[in-house]
Parts: sequence; structure tokens; C-alpha cells
Amino acid sequence: MSVQEFTELAAEVEAWIAGDPDPYTRNELTRLLQEARDTDDDNRRDGIRADLEDRFAGQLQFGTAGLRGTMAAGPNRMNRAVVIRAAAGLAAYLRETVVGGHPPRIVVGFDARHLSHTFALDSAAVFTAAGLDVMILDHALPTPVLAFAVRHLDADAGVMVTASHNPPADNGYKVYLGGRAVEKSGRGAQIVPPYDAEIAAHIAAAPVATDVPLATEGWRTAGPALLDDYLAAVGALADTGAPHRLSIVATPLHGVGGAVLERVLRSAGYSDVFLVPEQAEPDPDFPTVAFPNPEEPGAIDLALAYAESLGADLVIANDPDADRCAVAVKDVRTVLERQPNTGTDTAVSDGWRMLHGDEVGALLGELVASEHARSGATLASSIVSSRLLGKIAKTHGLTHVSTLTGFKWIARVDGLAYGYEEALGYCVDPAQVRDKDGISAALRIVGLTDRLKAEGRTLIDALDDLARTHGLHLTDQLAARYTDVSQIPLTMQRLRNATPELLGGSPVVELIDLSDGVDGLPPTDGLRLLTEDGTRVVVRPSGTEPKVKCYLEVVLPVDKNASYDDLTAVRHEARQRLIDVSTDMAAALGL
Repeated sequence: MSVQEFTELAAEVEAWIAGDPDPYTRNELTRLLQEARDTDDDNRRDGIRADLEDRFAGQLQFGTAGLRGTMAAGPNRMNRAVVIRAAAGLAAYLRETVVGGHPPRIVVGFDARHLSHTFALDSAAVFTAAGLDVMILDHALPTPVLAFAVRHLDADAGVMVTASHNPPADNGYKVYLGGRAVEKSGRGAQIVPPYDAEIAAHIAAAPVATDVPLATEGWRTAGPALLDDYLAAVGALADTGAPHRLSIVATPLHGVGGAVLERVLRSAGYSDVFLVPEQAEPDPDFPTVAFPNPEEPGAIDLALAYAESLGADLVIANDPDADRCAVAVKDVRTVLERQPNTGTDTAVSDGWRMLHGDEVGALLGELVASEHARSGATLASSIVSSRLLGKIAKTHGLTHVSTLTGFKWIARVDGLAYGYEEALGYCVDPAQVRDKDGISAALRIVGLTDRLKAEGRTLIDALDDLARTHGLHLTDQLAARYTDVSQIPLTMQRLRNATPELLGGSPVVELIDLSDGVDGLPPTDGLRLLTEDGTRVVVRPSGTEPKVKCYLEVVLPVDKNASYDDLTAVRHEARQRLIDVSTDMAAALGL
């Protein structure tokens, strides 16, 4: 970095410090700037200057995921100054958009991450000073409770301070619209274009944070009644005819869903509910997991070991804000597929495995579809999710809609009875929560497992039934994580320039660039490949993590009278095809 470049950067840093209301982040930047000027260590100086340059590379972008980033000082990080300006922009947008009648009503929720409560209070103070009718949840609660509150309280908007399943250093700011701010099918859902760009423009026009008015009082607090109402709404989904003889291990992965899930399950009649002790209470440092995401390797190992020790029937894992739900069961086929036990992975070696999101999505889809058969209702899933849900919908005389990735799109589908995405997100009660909800999904999967157990069957048997009816749909994911996010668009371009001609030995017969738009959907960055044997691969950058993801699906025919052994053989064949396709895609991506 040249002297002139650093001089210009230092001026930006000093201007930001002057407009930052938080003494902690002011001091953080002041110290870094002083070191960048004074240190005699060339490597240290260059490192600090590069860090400052990144912090001031631009504003943390507000989009359809709201805000999400590392908590630190500077405009390209999550901090009080950024949150205050975001709240000011959202307030201005609502005042401009929601006209007539009472002032815009907004509800604010927060999880248990570092600074979540502070960001929520700052938001409430900004909204109140701007003349909004503001309610803040009284303690750290799951994201689905906030999504429920937006509809339940007829709010025009909602904010949830959470970084979901991101690493401990991150935080985020999800925005929902409802009431008078959006059309009916989108009420209570997260924002989509053009709302994101319109709100972002108002944020860009907001003054420096120290010039944004902050009220010291005037907002209301949602007491226990709101949570009770949410619990009652979820409890109405319970299968009252189930025998309630299930033993369940659950983990919130140090997040805010543990107590809520336990209340739901016990109220539904399940007494044998065991939270993983090491992960039961909220802890923003997530000490037992590398990444607090049930999809990440090792994240639910403690839960599986606990379930094995207790002889439990089922494992439920929520991500830290409890909008996602993972399910694990014993599957004896996995024992046959694994290497001999080395003594280091007892639960997995004994047959425990986490079901893929598409497997849970299909099980819940079949359950809901059977309840809404020929009702005119719609099932929805994302373009990267399995094609199986479309076949389930057709069998039950229902409509199926495929959407872009993200629940902000799925939740907006008219006539929605059920929606899911393979990343462990399920919406089983869109009338109450227009978003994925890991608590209500858990209750429904528990009820299904309970009934199957009474019949001497398991979720694996139910999956076999779906395979006999619709063919075996086996899915998996290949993901590349990047420390340098500039490599993500380069990776996508490299794949566009050199698309594989064969996947798993089958010729690629169709290549669709999703950035051109497909099937009436808005353009999005991604590619879809289809082979002669029906294998499908979708490649896209993640919207919330520094990853490029490949979604793989193979489909094999299954005789309707196939035996367990027949299905085992088909599953082994499908698994090998997935491995071959994954190997080919890894080579194509240069991994």
C-alpha cells in the first residue's frame, strides 16, 4: 500500500471513528490505526493495513439475507454503527411505504450470540425515535418465534438479530415484511427483490450513526404470552393419536431452541426427552462444535453418542436460531457400508446417521400431502432440492412449485401447504410461520416416527416405501469453502467455460445457466446439468457462507414390490453413482 493510499484510508478510518457511537469499536479502530502508523514491524504494519483496508472496502451489503458478517469495527463489519444505520434506513423505508392508519408496527427479536441483545435494543431505540410502533421480544428466542410474531401481531415488519448457523464471530440482521408493507402471500416472509434494494437505498441515505436519533424508552416488550401463543400454535400440529412411546435426544447446538423444543415435545405428551447436556444452554462461543451447523461434519456427534448410550429412538438437532431441523436415526444399511469400527466412532459404527435434508423433506412432504390430498393446495421446494417432492404432489393431486433457493422464495408461494429446502429447512404450518421452522418440523417428524414405531417400522422403512412408489432419489452435496471470496465468481466462470461432458459415466445432455432465468424464475448465479441417465447437478454460490455448493441427485427405478434386500442393492448402486458424480464435479471445480 502506497503512502498516498494509506493516507486516504486513514482519513476514512478517522471519519468513521468520529461517527461511531460505540466506545469499544472506536477504541478498536483507534488502536489499529495508531499501530498501522507507528509499528516498526513491517509484517505487522502490512497486516494491520490490509485488515483496515478490508474493513473499509465498502459497506456491509444489505440484501435478501439482510446483513451478515463478522463482528468488528468498520463499515464492512457487523457493529452498532452499522446496525443503527440499517435500522434508520429500514425505519425510513417503512414510513415512506406504510401510509394511512396507525404508524408502522415492527417487532424485534434476537438470539443469544454476542451483541445480539445490544443490536436489538439499538434497533428498538432507532425505530421508536422514528415514530414506529415497536415491540421487542423479552429474551433470546428462536427465529421462528419472531416470524410467528410478525403475522400474529399483524406487524408491518420484523427484525431478527441472528447469524443462524454461522461461526461465533459473526452476527446478522434478518428483515421480514408483513401487514401493510407487502402483498398477502409474502406477509411474514423474509424480504426479496425489489424490497431489499429499496431498503438498502434508504440505509445508504442514512446519516452517520451518531446523528441517528435514539429513544431511551417508548417501545413495548412482548411478555410470556407471545411465546405461549407460539407454543400453542405449534402444539396444534401434534399427532394426538400417536402412542407417545418415543425416546428422543435433542440438541440446540448451544443455541436458543433447547428449552422451546423441550416444552413443545413434553406438552405433546413425550416424557422421554433428553437434551445433550454439553449443548443444552445458549453459549455464543459454541465450544463443542467447529461450526454450529448440523450439516457440518462432527456437529451432532455428541447427540449421536448420547442417543446410543440411552438407547433412544430418534435424534433431533436444531441450528442455533432453531429455524433448521436435522434428524438422525439408526439405519442398519450404514453399518454394511462402513469400514470396521476403530473404536473412535461408536454411535456411527452402530448405525446412526443423519438423514439428508431431502429425505426429511420427502417424509414431511408425504405426511402433509396425504392430509391435503386433492385440496388444491401447493407443495414447494427449491431448485436445488430433490425432484421427489414433485412426484409426491402429483400422486396426491396437488400442485408442486419449484422456487429459487431460500425460504424467502418458498414462503411466498400462493396456496402453500408445505415447503422445504434441502438445507434442513421445513415449513409445515405456513398459516402461522411463513418461514422455515425447526421446532414445528421436529414435532411433526416425532409424531411420524412415533406412529411408525407402533407399527414396528422406522423412518427408513417409510423412505423405502417412497422409493417403491416413485423410484429411489438419492442426493448429496459437494461444497468448497473459500477464505478468499474473490475465488467464488472465478470458480463459477471456470465451470461455465469448461463444463464436464460426462458425469458418472453418463453424457451431459442439458446445461442451463440459471443466470439467464429458467422456468419463469428470476435470474440467479448457478448452473444446472442433466445427464442421459437422469442424474442432475446444480452448482451455485452459497447465499450465506463463503462456499460454492454442488447439489447432486441420482434417480434409479425401483420395483413396487422390491424387497428390503432389493432396495439395499439399489441404494448401494445409487451411492456409488453419487460418489462417481461427486468425483467428476470436484475435478471440474478444480478442488
